Amino acid sequence: MTLKEIVHSDPEILSGTPVFVGTRVPVRILLDYLEGGEPLEEFLDNYPSVSRDQAVSFLEEAGRAALA
Repeated sequence: MTLKEIVHSDPEILSGTPVFVGTRVPVRILLDYLEGGEPLEEFLDNYPSVSRDQAVSFLEEAGRAALA
């Protein structure tokens, strides 16, 4: 998945906050969960509109960007 397939930003959706494509779930929430020590499963259980593939792909892309 490309970042454009994972994350979307639109001024009409949450004032342009980056969200997972097809949802209104900000990607920041995933990062907050993980930074707080919560497992990925907890995030996915609480935000079922985000697929495991989207979450994992986002984390992989973020990791690549951090190492670039």
